[in-house]
Amino acid sequence: MMKKFILLAFLVLGTLAASAQYMPGKPRKKYTFPKKDDESTYVLNVTKNTDEDAEVDACVTRVAYLPYPDLLAQTNELKRINSWADTTYQRRLAALPVGGQLTITMYRRGGKNADPAYLSVVAKTKEGKELLNLAELPGGQGRFWNRDLYMSKREVAFPKVEGEQDVYLTINDAKTRQEFEYIIKAQ
Repeated sequence: MMKKFILLAFLVLGTLAASAQYMPGKPRKKYTFPKKDDESTYVLNVTKNTDEDAEVDACVTRVAYLPYPDLLAQTNELKRINSWADTTYQRRLAALPVGGQLTITMYRRGGKNADPAYLSVVAKTKEGKELLNLAELPGGQGRFWNRDLYMSKREVAFPKVEGEQDVYLTINDAKTRQEFEYIIKAQ
């Protein structure tokens, strides 16, 4: 009987630990050396935000960056595939951001927690010159992703930089009171 009680208590405690929510204000761990992102070759992760611990905490934020030449190549390929008229192509071409595009994706537990309006974005050069400062991203609830995670994705026009340089990007989440840091290899 005592063995069954201990086993049941162990299972309950194990389940509670596995479904633990992220503790607000707890600082994110950082890599010793920035780690190249698996999905975006121009992004280096400074904070550990895509590892197993982050997935258990249900608090993952990813950044992808596409420079203007890549966006142009993508648009040209879409024109070829879809046989766009010249007016459609010119409209799409005019809408391309000259500095490139950031795609910010957040995964959180619960649709209301995956609201991008909780995120603020600041980008600075190595010298500390501010290139981008967004107090919040356009809001909205996240859509169901898997198990108990919800995902929100926003695209942000990136400012044009002189030559190739590192841009330091910080995303602050007001809901969880934590920061995610990245280095963007901007072109």
